[in-house]
Amino acid sequence: MPTFPAYRPRRLRRTVALRALVRETHLHPAQLVLPLFVRAGSGVRRAIEAMPGVAQTSVDEMLRDAERAANAGVGGVILFGIPERKDSSGSSAWDEQGPVQSALRALQREIPDLVRIADVCLCEYTDHGHCGILRDGQVDNDATLPLLARSALSFAGAGADIVAPSDMMDGRVGAIREALDSEAYRDTAILSYAAKFASALYGPFREAAESTPRSGDRRGYQMDPANVDEAVREAKLDINEGADIVMVKPAGPYLDIVTRIKHETGHPVAAYQVSGEYAMIQAAADRGWIDGDRVMMESLLGIRRAGADVIVTYFAVEAARRLRE
Repeated sequence: MPTFPAYRPRRLRRTVALRALVRETHLHPAQLVLPLFVRAGSGVRRAIEAMPGVAQTSVDEMLRDAERAANAGVGGVILFGIPERKDSSGSSAWDEQGPVQSALRALQREIPDLVRIADVCLCEYTDHGHCGILRDGQVDNDATLPLLARSALSFAGAGADIVAPSDMMDGRVGAIREALDSEAYRDTAILSYAAKFASALYGPFREAAESTPRSGDRRGYQMDPANVDEAVREAKLDINEGADIVMVKPAGPYLDIVTRIKHETGHPVAAYQVSGEYAMIQAAADRGWIDGDRVMMESLLGIRRAGADVIVTYFAVEAARRLRE
């Protein structure tokens, strides 16, 4: 008979109740944020082929999805707009009757306790698909900043609790914070996509947001996936400029970045489980290769364990329901 130490870890794994008693990491529905894609019209629901269960919707249909999220206990929604008109400057981004502005007002009126986040970027609104003003085929960082600030002001005025710049222009958090404060939106928070990597996992999103660049790619302003220290510097820069929450995107392949930023800043950290991560889990589950529900929950728990306080995920409603069960 082998000799065992006095401490046997399996003693606390025998039952569900014992495992729950000593669980180190807890995931709560209120920590989840559901992305929603909004467009003009009424009664519109256009399925995204690469993202089963996700759709572009009109504001009335968006409210149905948001209500389901709220009833499941999800903490908030983040809105992406698909405008009817695009131009070189992305001017539809600050159209007061635009889909995101209309959705924000509807959410504030109908579901006021659900946190309202508006993505701030020009890629959905420009006819060239890049995140800023193009000059000789390159994005002009400084010329883009006033337009991002103008867009953020429009969203704040429509009722956003949080604006979330995702463009990766240098200095955009400071420009947006200054604009918000100057217009008496001091209480509007900023969730900065601080470490947004030039990832191959965004493909399905670009179908959903209709934001694929017409030429080139975004590696000139999104981060190199190889860089860790730079991600920490980006987060610290954004915090110094006024970011209230900093985000890492994507989540799954960058959990080390989530942990580093959380440990080195002590700031609230969000992580975005992006469209490609979602699509891979769904595709494997549809083929019976994995248990989709278990992998969904395991992936979200891993993101939370890495240090994320907020998780943006297309699984938000399903995961919240399972957590409440």
